[in-house]
Amino acid sequence: MTSETTPAAAAGTWTLGDLRVNRVGFGAMRLPQTGEAFAADAVPRDRDEAIGVLRRAVELGVNHIDTAAFYFSSLRSANELINRALAPYPDDLVIATKVGPGRDPSGAWLPHADPARLRGQVEENLRQLGRDHLDLVNLRILGTDSIAERFGALAELREAGLIRHLGLSNVRPHHLAEARAIAPVVCVQNMYGVGVRPEQDEFVRVCEEQGVAFVPFYAIAGTGGQAGVRGTDADEVLAVARAHGASAAQVRVAWALHRGPHVLVIPGTGDRDHLAANVAAGALRLSEEELALLDAFHRREV
Repeated sequence: MTSETTPAAAAGTWTLGDLRVNRVGFGAMRLPQTGEAFAADAVPRDRDEAIGVLRRAVELGVNHIDTAAFYFSSLRSANELINRALAPYPDDLVIATKVGPGRDPSGAWLPHADPARLRGQVEENLRQLGRDHLDLVNLRILGTDSIAERFGALAELREAGLIRHLGLSNVRPHHLAEARAIAPVVCVQNMYGVGVRPEQDEFVRVCEEQGVAFVPFYAIAGTGGQAGVRGTDADEVLAVARAHGASAAQVRVAWALHRGPHVLVIPGTGDRDHLAANVAAGALRLSEEELALLDAFHRREV
């Protein structure tokens, strides 16, 4: 099986700077623990189980993995699991990480990093992943304030060769414009999904126009966020799922992919069966009628 014929390649590819990835990727947030991510009582996931999920993802053709140094439980770190499972890394594997947030050893959140502390976070990711450079670093922020100083600090690390490409997370359109005036931006990573933050639709379109990938997080979990899917799904989503013999989660992944060729999905799981189902959703083709139904639901609250 070649990289072009793997299940993860069914939705096509996108190029992040000079790195081509399959549009169906994998998010590592849930790997270190079972249950709700970042919860104080989170139960560490079995190490072999987590390593098995990562290796299976690569077997299915996933070559875009999203992680962060602050993805850890009391015994497990997503970055170290990735290192253990996949190093020496495949040549085509792109590992994206995030800086800005931080957690102390107890798991408590720290204030977002200022420019002086961002280098330490980059070096922490390098050490944990066992790399001499990071493929992609997303600056994750809170609020609407200027990011010029912080993004500029990362741009300097890019010039120094520690980072290959830069992206943004949890941002507004003005942040993208501000960052692009400093250095190239290859992706925007924001919360988005069917029925979730429809006000982001225009931002998704702007990213496509500018050749910037849009990477929705919680595309399956929706407003459940880091706690995962909660409650019963919408009738519209369930109706489309029944028509395809698919799950609601697969329909949500497929809908996101249909938003544009620049949309990359990174559904996360610690379960191999869920992983396979998520990757298989890349082959799900929705009709114009089905997309219209889902889009109407998506915009209902606008």
